[in-house]
Amino acid sequence: MQGRVAERDRMDQMLADTRRGMSSALLVRGEAGIGKTALLDYAAGRADGMRVLRVEGVESEMELAFGGLHHLFLPVLHVVDQLPGPQAAAMRAIFGLTDDVVRDRLTVGLAVLTMLSEIADERPLLCLIDDAQWLDQPSVDMLTFAARRLRTEGVVMVFAVRSGARGADVRGLPDLLLEGLDRVAAEELVADLPPYVADRIIEQSQGNPLALIELSAALTLAQREGQLSPLPVPEVTSRLTGRMQDAFLTQIAALPRATQMVLSVAAADDTGELPLVLAAAGRLGAVVEDLAPAERSGLVFVSGEMVRFRHPLVRYAAYQGAPLAGRIAAHKALADTLAPSGHAHRRAWHLAAASTGPDEQVADELERVAEWAGSRQAMASASAAYERAAQLTAVPQRRARRLICAAQKASDAGQDKRCGALADQVPLPLLDPDTAADFARVRAVVELGYGRPETAGRILLECADLIGPNRPDSLAPLLVDAVHAAFSAGDAGLMTEIGARAPDLLVVDVAARLFTDDATGALGSLQALVRAGREPGTGFMDRLMTGIYCHVVADHAAAHEMAAASVAHCRDHGISGWLPTTLHLLAQAELALGRHEEATASAAEGLRLAEYYNLDHRAAHLRAVLATLAAVRGQEHDSRTLAQEALDYTRPRDVGRGTADALWALGLLELGLGRPESALELLESAQKQVDHPLLTMFLLPDLVEAAVRAGRPERAEEPTRLLGAWAAAAPGTLLDAMALRCRAMVSQDDRAEEHFTAAAHLHHGRGDFERARTELLHGEWLRRLRRKIDARDHLREALEVFERLGARPWARRARAELQAAGGSADLTGPVDGRVNPLSPQEREVVRLAATGATNREIATQLFLSPRTVGHHLYRAFPKLGISSRTELAELLAS
Repeated sequence: MQGRVAERDRMDQMLADTRRGMSSALLVRGEAGIGKTALLDYAAGRADGMRVLRVEGVESEMELAFGGLHHLFLPVLHVVDQLPGPQAAAMRAIFGLTDDVVRDRLTVGLAVLTMLSEIADERPLLCLIDDAQWLDQPSVDMLTFAARRLRTEGVVMVFAVRSGARGADVRGLPDLLLEGLDRVAAEELVADLPPYVADRIIEQSQGNPLALIELSAALTLAQREGQLSPLPVPEVTSRLTGRMQDAFLTQIAALPRATQMVLSVAAADDTGELPLVLAAAGRLGAVVEDLAPAERSGLVFVSGEMVRFRHPLVRYAAYQGAPLAGRIAAHKALADTLAPSGHAHRRAWHLAAASTGPDEQVADELERVAEWAGSRQAMASASAAYERAAQLTAVPQRRARRLICAAQKASDAGQDKRCGALADQVPLPLLDPDTAADFARVRAVVELGYGRPETAGRILLECADLIGPNRPDSLAPLLVDAVHAAFSAGDAGLMTEIGARAPDLLVVDVAARLFTDDATGALGSLQALVRAGREPGTGFMDRLMTGIYCHVVADHAAAHEMAAASVAHCRDHGISGWLPTTLHLLAQAELALGRHEEATASAAEGLRLAEYYNLDHRAAHLRAVLATLAAVRGQEHDSRTLAQEALDYTRPRDVGRGTADALWALGLLELGLGRPESALELLESAQKQVDHPLLTMFLLPDLVEAAVRAGRPERAEEPTRLLGAWAAAAPGTLLDAMALRCRAMVSQDDRAEEHFTAAAHLHHGRGDFERARTELLHGEWLRRLRRKIDARDHLREALEVFERLGARPWARRARAELQAAGGSADLTGPVDGRVNPLSPQEREVVRLAATGATNREIATQLFLSPRTVGHHLYRAFPKLGISSRTELAELLAS
């Protein structure tokens, strides 16, 4: 650790914080040999009184699902028995201890988080993950999932990653870049060399500590005296890693051939288990004594039942330095040594590594590995296994199917770019309709992730035309997916085209009727869909689309019912990739119903999941919802930031609905802040993002209000007419109340009061926020007519609702109007004032605790550890002036 004062100090501080009960995580990045492993060794040496768990990635085994996680937790597997039932079952399944299926990989992530918390309960915990780029991606995903959620468990997690190396992706952690040593520190490492030789070594090593040590150690006596040849220290600068590898290769090449053979087997194995390495090497004619020269040279350490390379680069040199035939022989020997019953997955990968051409038997074994990994939600590993199986498959149609499976699993793992690359390799044409349909879905996923939703919808529609009506089992799902993509694009014309392909398919026909202005037929069909959606056997996408249709026509109670059922279906069946979409619909329905706290919780959970799964498209929609909720609360900075992040994604890709939603949020913000001119421009711009007014019906009431308040009532006339027309077509929805409110605002006669009163009556039971806005507008209208006494009741009722909902801009406006009308505006209650100081995370924890949820149940829902939940409650109770959960429930109920 020469010259690494700042790095050591940072590690010491993390360890000290952990001893005080805090948690932290760090990603150490740097080139090979720069000192990452040494820094991890330093941390391990300073972890007095702490438990230390350590794992090292191995490139040849990086596709073995959850192998890294199992290796890390191997010394503490007994802790699995202390986990909640579903989490314990998931961990046993991914470790191969049971044959159970893991329906949701979030359960695995929460299990890892809970395990870390339980392990640290006895004493602080240090987890060291070296060469993380060579761990399997599912292990990295679960470990970083936990690392990002650590708070007060007493856990330190340090990941080391080689810069530029291919392999697993480690994201979302604070990072530390290790760079070359400065001149003074470098000179201290080669102080025993003559100045001229030391200068050459320092120059060529570029400050890399391992290069300094290894290149100087490789010098001959003559070279140490100054007679330098170009081999160890070349005159022409080459890649640093190459020079170090040459140094290691030189050391390995000097060993007996049998010793080199043992090292190649050990390098190809990821377990480090000495009996396994020796048994496999024995198949190649080596014996245990052949390991001794490597041990004496310091290239490996042998202790008990394990063999460990001195440095990852030594392992790399031992593997890559062996000839191809030697590497194949090593993998074949390991495969022959591993028993098929207990090590089927490792054995399959070794067989694949030993294959040099098509081999259907090995491909079949890899496909079984892929199915196993997929059933454990290890989608990245499943994708890799399918891809390798495809490479070993000679029959084009079978290879196509396996590549499509690989692409689908890559998409499930959030690897959309890789999904696209795999799709590009699929041999065409595809003869099987089901395979063709799956391929279309893969291409649509890539387009949704990186392109335009309209194009995704057309891809699916083209495939539907190719399949034709002879395969309704394949046709219907394609068309429903196409409608969903068209909705995202805001392309009513495309939805009409899709509907024409299957007029007998009710879930598709509704969309076509809605956007060909057959409101009566569409609403009749929609009611049939709602009734069907309440039946247990309804298809997931049918129910989801039913909820979307209901939201569009402002039947928000039915939309909420369908959305809640869809969310429950995802949770129950482990369809976690669709959870952000269903939570988005649920949040939209809750927002429309005025349930702002619930909407915020749903949208926040959806965004966490979308970010976790790299679903940028859905994350943009969810940010727009959160931006709208922030606008209602008057959180200007948050609203603008969220809306702009959404627009940065949606605008370049023509995601019309997403763009309209984000612009609506900004327009609502401006309206609440008393800037109607700006609000009007934003809301009219939002209208133009889609090609049918029904798709932006939700923002028309705000547009009407902005136009009237900006002194441009003529720009409110058409939106008011549209609302009235749809309210007449869809009686019993929120549209009738909103249409009456808008009519009242644009009325030039004495019917305005009649419209306001009727609107307020229709609002009851359909959302307090919109009812309060109607009461506010009614009160303002009455005050302008100098009917101050009549105005006060309406303004006071509006103020009470806005205060309770935390809609600060609207509350300020209502308070000012009430004061102007001569009324008292001091209505802020003690409950609101006591909840306001809580952080957003504390509010969510408190809200769930008030329902009676335990710390573990809250931790599962919010992706925290139980100890962190307890910490939030510990901090929240004094702020609320209470000391128990019972008081908490009573406080919030009041």
